[in-house]
Amino acid sequence: MPRKTKSASPTSPTTTTLALSDLHIYLASLEKEHQSLLKQIKKKRTEINNFVEKMRSLATEIFQKASPCMKKMSDLDQEIHALFQELLTTRKFGKQTQNKIESLYMNLQMSGIISPKAINEKDEDTELDEMFENPETDNHQHHQHQYWDSQQEVESTSASRSEDSRKIRQTFLKLAEIFHPDKVQDSETHKSHTEIMKEINKAYQEGDLARLLEIERQHQLGETIDNNSEDDLNRRCKNLEQQNEILKTQYDKLKQELRLAKNTPEGAMVSDARKAAKYGIDSIGVMLNQLESQIEIIVDIRDFIKNFRDKKITIKEFLQGPPSLRSLREEMMEELLEEMMAEFGGIINF
Repeated sequence: MPRKTKSASPTSPTTTTLALSDLHIYLASLEKEHQSLLKQIKKKRTEINNFVEKMRSLATEIFQKASPCMKKMSDLDQEIHALFQELLTTRKFGKQTQNKIESLYMNLQMSGIISPKAINEKDEDTELDEMFENPETDNHQHHQHQYWDSQQEVESTSASRSEDSRKIRQTFLKLAEIFHPDKVQDSETHKSHTEIMKEINKAYQEGDLARLLEIERQHQLGETIDNNSEDDLNRRCKNLEQQNEILKTQYDKLKQELRLAKNTPEGAMVSDARKAAKYGIDSIGVMLNQLESQIEIIVDIRDFIKNFRDKKITIKEFLQGPPSLRSLREEMMEELLEEMMAEFGGIINF
C-alpha cells in the first residue's frame, strides 16, 4: 500500500518565511538607507562646524594683524577731512576755485580713497532729519508686502512640517521619559542623565532627528521587533520610511546651511585663503601688503594737501593732484583698457 504524503499546512513556518521574505528585504534596504543618512548628516554637520570655526579663526587673525593698518588709515582719513575743512573755511578762494576744490574733495570720497562726509555738517544733519520726518511710503508698503508674503509662505509649509515635528517629538518624549534626571535617585546616574537630557533638549529644539536617533542608538534603546511578525515588520518599515524622509530633509538643510556660509564675505575669504594656500601664497600677507600700499598713497595725498595749505604749491598744481594718484589712475585706465580689449577679442573670436 503506497505511503501517504503529508500536505504542507498553510500556516507552516516555510510558508510564513516565504510570505515575509519581501518585507525582510525591504526592511534591510530601509535600514541601510537609514544608516547611510545618519553618516552623511554627521559628516556634513562636522564639515559645517569646521568651516564656521575656520571663518572665526581667520577673521580673528585678520583683525589682529590688520588692526594697526586700519587704525593708521582711520587717522589719516580724519586728518584729510580736517585739512579740507580748514581749507574751505579759512582760505579765501574765488568761486570757481572754491567749486573745483569742493569737487576734488567729493571725488576723493566717491572714489573710496577717503570716507564719505558732507562738506557742510549742518546740511547733512538737515537731510537726516528730513529723512526720518518723511519716511518713504513706498518702502513702508514694500516691507509690509514682504511681511505678508513671508507669513503666507510659513502657513503653506506648516502643514508639511507638522508630520515631521510629530515624529521628532515622539522620539524626544521617548528619550525624555527614560533619561529625565528626576526619575533616578543615584547621584552619579542623576548627573549622567542631566548631561544626556541637555543633548536631548538641544537636539529637539534644533529639530535634529539624527542626533536624537544617535542618542537612542548609543544607549541601545532601539525598537524590538519579531522578525516573524508581519505586523511588527510593517510597523518598523513604516517608522523607518518616515524617519528617512525627515533625515533627507535635514541633510538638505545642512547642505543649504553650508552653501549660505560659503556665500558670506567671511566664507569667501576662507575659500580664497584655501585656494591661495594650495599655491603656497599667504593670502593674509598679500592683503597686508595691499593695505600698506594704500596707506602710502593716502599719506602722499595727506602731505600734498598739507603743502597746499602751507602754500608750498600753487592752486594749479594742487588741482592736478599728487603724482602718486595720477600714476594710480593711469594704471587703472591701462587695466580697464586691457580688459576691454580682451572682451572685444573674445567677441571677434566668437
